[in-house]
Amino acid sequence: MADPRVVHVEVNGQRYPIRSTLDPAYVQELAAYVDRKLRVAYDSAPSSDTLGLAILAALNIADEYFRARDSQVVVDGQVATRAVELERIVDNALALVESRTD
Repeated sequence: MADPRVVHVEVNGQRYPIRSTLDPAYVQELAAYVDRKLRVAYDSAPSSDTLGLAILAALNIADEYFRARDSQVVVDGQVATRAVELERIVDNALALVESRTD
């Protein structure tokens, strides 16, 4: 594991030092995403204070995460169902081949 390094990011006009082992470009990308979410929150509630905007942005990000997670669960379930069906088809084909060679 790489040693943590400090990456300076800017969110909502404030500069923050972030200590991380992640790629600095990725940390910058995360910060830019949070900054965009804060701007969207500000556009929907311009009279909110910074903490209120941060909470609104965090809720929006959590909603995106939960929707993506739930969607992945559905996809994983579909893949598992298809794998079981393919296994059944292969088993049937092998049984058919074996019955012809007997």
